[in-house]
Amino acid sequence: MKKLIIFVMALTTLIGGTAQPRKLELKSADPKQKKELRSADPKGKLEGKLEARRSDIKQKVAEYAEFKLTSDLIGTLTDKERELVKIFIEIGQVMDDIYWDEYFGNENRAKLKEIKDPALRAFAEIQYGAWDRLDSERPFLPGYKERPAGCNFYPADMTEKEFDALKDPLKESQYSVIRRDEKGKLYVLPYHKAYAKELEHVDKLLEQAIGLAENDGLRKYLEARREAFRTDDYFESDMVWMDMKDSKLDFVVGPIENYDDGIKGLKCSHEAFVLIKDEKWSSDLSKFAALLPEMQRLLPCEDKYKKEVPGTDCDINVYDVVYYAGDCNAGSKTIAINLPNDERVQLKKGSRRLQLKNAMQAKFDNIMVPIAKLMVSEKQVDKVTFNAFFGNTCYHEVAHGLGIKNTITGRGPCRQALGSLYSAWEEAKADVCGLFLTEQLIEKGYITNSTIEENYVTFIAGILRSVRFGATEAHGVANIMCYNFFKEHGAFTRDKQGKYVIDVDRARKAAREWAALIIKMEGDGDMNAAKAYSDKNGKISPELQKDLDRIRDANIPRDIKYIQGPDVLGL
Repeated sequence: MKKLIIFVMALTTLIGGTAQPRKLELKSADPKQKKELRSADPKGKLEGKLEARRSDIKQKVAEYAEFKLTSDLIGTLTDKERELVKIFIEIGQVMDDIYWDEYFGNENRAKLKEIKDPALRAFAEIQYGAWDRLDSERPFLPGYKERPAGCNFYPADMTEKEFDALKDPLKESQYSVIRRDEKGKLYVLPYHKAYAKELEHVDKLLEQAIGLAENDGLRKYLEARREAFRTDDYFESDMVWMDMKDSKLDFVVGPIENYDDGIKGLKCSHEAFVLIKDEKWSSDLSKFAALLPEMQRLLPCEDKYKKEVPGTDCDINVYDVVYYAGDCNAGSKTIAINLPNDERVQLKKGSRRLQLKNAMQAKFDNIMVPIAKLMVSEKQVDKVTFNAFFGNTCYHEVAHGLGIKNTITGRGPCRQALGSLYSAWEEAKADVCGLFLTEQLIEKGYITNSTIEENYVTFIAGILRSVRFGATEAHGVANIMCYNFFKEHGAFTRDKQGKYVIDVDRARKAAREWAALIIKMEGDGDMNAAKAYSDKNGKISPELQKDLDRIRDANIPRDIKYIQGPDVLGL
């Protein structure tokens, strides 16, 4: 009997499938259901529903404002550096291919070519799959149910008992996937074997790049990263990357973030950023790296949670990003980077904070300004500024390196103790501690291009932007918890027009209390307590939902879709 999914039959232009890492048969439809499908729409009601569905998808695509990813800095590069940019982009395209398989599966990706509706296909490409990342990862492609918690890192039907019984130490590696053999038995594949064909191509491209690299630090990093792709050991390349201080180009590439692994919070997704340093803006920020130990001491939490001393061998630099690939290009786009994630590197050398200025400007102009005009009181709307937005984002990344990395309760690293919950709590910590640190730097005279009021008003307006990421994405959950905490503590009210009025004094007090709670939660490493809190406070209230509906109805973009590549850059 011919296989089909009822809704797909009705649409005729769409595709079906399952998000399984191994191929499964679709169930045959009941003959009676087929008959009902043919005869149940005598007055065109079904067609009306289908047209509404198409309109909804078109609206979702329109929520991503198109932005050409260019940079005036491309003109400052040497001929060899321009060639390097092209090679880095080509490597990025390979990272993109690997990420598609990690998140959605190559078999499912191949089926997207069958979609005839251009809006539906475009939205699937933005999301890298069948689930809307800014709408709690709800499925939008017919035939797909909820996203498998472990994406394609694990078999979707794998049980916890099976995983525990698997006798392979690499099963908990950040750089491995779990698969089934022909008999259904689980086995482990390290990334360098699972993606051997793709990484062989990357190896050849890195060989070319190493030959072109004029900067010693960049060349050493590329050599170390090449070896890391071969061995799945990224520690040494991360250490070398920390020493790369004066290169005009930067290339963040490899399996990096573990947001997608909802089972163990372990598996890292592939991605790539191609970056050009803005040397003037970077010079203005460079002096802040030496202040990290002082910033750690200033954190508004109990002393026992801030005894770790952050490394000062780190830098804060500003870049134009000219290419995104893989994880960072899916759904909401990254506007700042704090890496490496490896706690061993952070404790030895700290971390690097990379601010993506042109990407920030794109989001500020296309999203933040319209939201502020709609939602912030006329008396304070002029306090929403790019300098404050840049500062809050910058010190969000600084704050990732502060606080506590290892629990004080004997539960090991905070990341390990909190498991899949860690990402949301860590993002929440970075948000509010970054805000607190910006305030401190303004008071001490280090920051002179924005005021404390501007930073707090811009921060709360920014929550309305970020909370639209959805309740399943780490940054979104973090912002929902923050919003609810600030609301509960009177940090803002609404005027007669329903616009936000920020009480700066109460907001400052709330920031301190929220920071203390988060750092304690991480330092204790109590997963049950962290889950209970986020389950209760990580939800969008009806009142907040009405605000988000107002923003949606005003057709304000939710995020950015980049038009990018060598042609856009004129290479």
